[in-house]
Amino acid sequence: MAFSSLALAVLLLSLASHAMPCVEQERASLLQFLASLTRDGGLAVSWSNGTADCCSWEGITCNSNGIVVEVSLSERGLEGNISPALSDLTALQRLNLSPNSLSGGLPLRQLVSSSRVVIDVSFNRLNGELGELPSSVIHGWPLQVLNISSNMFTGEFPSSTWKLMNNLVALNASNNSFSGQVPYFFCLVSASFTVLDLRYNKFSGRIPTALGNCSMLKVLMIGHNNLSGTIPDELFSSTSLERLSFRSSGLQGTLDGAHLAKLTDLVALDLGENNFTGQIPESIGELKRLEELLLDYNKMSGELPPSLCNCTSLRNINLKNNRFSGKLSNINFATLQNLEHVDLAANNFTGMIPESLYLCTKLIALRVSRNNFYGELSPSIVNLKSLTFLSLYYNSFTNITKAFQILKSSNSIRVLFVGKNFMREAMPQDKTIDGFDNLQALGIDHCSLTGKIPTWMSKLKNLEVLLLNSNRLKGQIPSWINHLNRLLYLNLSNNSLTGNIPTELLDMTMLKSIKLAAHLDPSYFALPIYMTISHQYRQASAFPKVLDLSNNNFTGRIPRDIGQLEALNTLNLSFNRLYGQIPRSLCNLTNLQVLDLSSNLLTGEIPAALNNLHFLSKFNISNNDMEGPVPTEGQLSTFPNSSFDGNPKLCGSMLIHRCNPIEAAPKSITITRDSGEKIIFAISFAVSFGLAVLYEQLVLSTFHCCIQL
Repeated sequence: MAFSSLALAVLLLSLASHAMPCVEQERASLLQFLASLTRDGGLAVSWSNGTADCCSWEGITCNSNGIVVEVSLSERGLEGNISPALSDLTALQRLNLSPNSLSGGLPLRQLVSSSRVVIDVSFNRLNGELGELPSSVIHGWPLQVLNISSNMFTGEFPSSTWKLMNNLVALNASNNSFSGQVPYFFCLVSASFTVLDLRYNKFSGRIPTALGNCSMLKVLMIGHNNLSGTIPDELFSSTSLERLSFRSSGLQGTLDGAHLAKLTDLVALDLGENNFTGQIPESIGELKRLEELLLDYNKMSGELPPSLCNCTSLRNINLKNNRFSGKLSNINFATLQNLEHVDLAANNFTGMIPESLYLCTKLIALRVSRNNFYGELSPSIVNLKSLTFLSLYYNSFTNITKAFQILKSSNSIRVLFVGKNFMREAMPQDKTIDGFDNLQALGIDHCSLTGKIPTWMSKLKNLEVLLLNSNRLKGQIPSWINHLNRLLYLNLSNNSLTGNIPTELLDMTMLKSIKLAAHLDPSYFALPIYMTISHQYRQASAFPKVLDLSNNNFTGRIPRDIGQLEALNTLNLSFNRLYGQIPRSLCNLTNLQVLDLSSNLLTGEIPAALNNLHFLSKFNISNNDMEGPVPTEGQLSTFPNSSFDGNPKLCGSMLIHRCNPIEAAPKSITITRDSGEKIIFAISFAVSFGLAVLYEQLVLSTFHCCIQL
């Protein structure tokens, strides 16, 4: 392929160097196209400053007679319409206008030109319906490759037009808004039809059985549509299929072993996010070329067939969120030496992780979270020198200290989640845990671990996400916390931490500046990190900036300088024993989306300046001892009564206690710190303590349901 492309390029250059000047009519058509653009990306300057010979213009290729045969203007930032004048280039074979910002429709004359072989207008803003040819047109056309993906086309495929494309080899119409039945007539008119990509549209109904007539079909991708029914048996007659994808299409049924065994050329099978049931058939082992097996988010069950080990080309196995069960020891992973990604999350697998899996030395990502695995982590895991992503979350693994002593040698690990294991053990305090040089995300949460935040974590200089919530950690937040210069997501909630909120937290580099996020590692994680059902992250820079200290025993005042953390998206200090007034500096946190100060001992009025937090979507100061009026205008007035409940001295139009003229402009009442603490504590402690228990159960149950690290 590479040699052929090079030879073609050399041939075209050779022809161009000896070509005659372009024909005037060709030049005029190109200038009309240029005139139809509202932004030409410097094309006008390039063409006008050059020779009058359009064959020498940038992006233009002519044959030896000065006739334009190729227009290639990809990635030029072009805006405007595609001029019909391009259709006057009667010998134009290849048209590439992708990706740009072109709008309007696609002139039908481009599709039915007697010369077009390749048309690529993908990644633009083209819209409208593809036109229907008049019934009087009976000629076939030479078009072989059409890529109209990633535009805004609508309507149904015009059958009369496509029935004339008897030379069509590949069609990519993905990522548009086409509707109606899945078109199938390509197979009936073109014996060489090979590629059909209709993903991310609005097609409905069943998969046409006529697609089974595409004897040369190699790529069929119709995922992310609104289909129904099952995969028709006729489709398995297309034995040349290499890539089959129906992801998120509303399909159901089971995988028929006899049918599946026919697709011996299959390289990728993607049926994820559907309603398939039943087992993976034993015949899966016949697919020797299979590299990707993606069956995630279905309702499949049973044990994995031992024949899976015959698929020696497998690189990616994704079976998460099904009902698979049994022991993985049924599979001899030693034969799958090409494995790179294994995601088995949210199933019912049991037993220990088989030793044979640690012989897959190319493995990059392993997620076995939310299963029933148990035992201690095997030292053999250090054989996985390429492992960057490891999630053991929500199983029954034991001996956390040994696990970290083993894993510290895995310097390639960037993401490590071990939460909801090692229940009620002690947090490893061993100072010899000094590896993890590349660790970016660490989750040791929901383990009920005892002890303190260990000092070895201060060495994790590349750490960006740290989850230690829902343990039994005591003591203060260590002063070295601000040495983690890349930390942007810190969750210490639901512990027994004490003391004041340390000033070192106010010096966390990534929480002080939005611009610094640009310096984070731009590479993608090997698998997405699911923080909730609807929130997944593939890059560190995509994480929200979070500081969650809720449900602890912190005391003292909210630091006056907390307004320095201007990059924060979420600040949660609820269910502590913080007292004093809400600092006015909080109004500097203009990127805040969540602010929760509920169930503390806070006093004073609500600072009116908090109305400057225009992105705030969740706000809660309930169960404190706040006083005065709730602002009737601005952002704070949009929140429900529950955001202010449990503050009997507050008044407002949305509360039971309405403001009278005197209360509308209350004077500040000055009390000493000591007497104020005693009065406030007596009023609020009983309510806060009771709600804290209820809140902890609610948070834990919600988090357990949603998180799937």
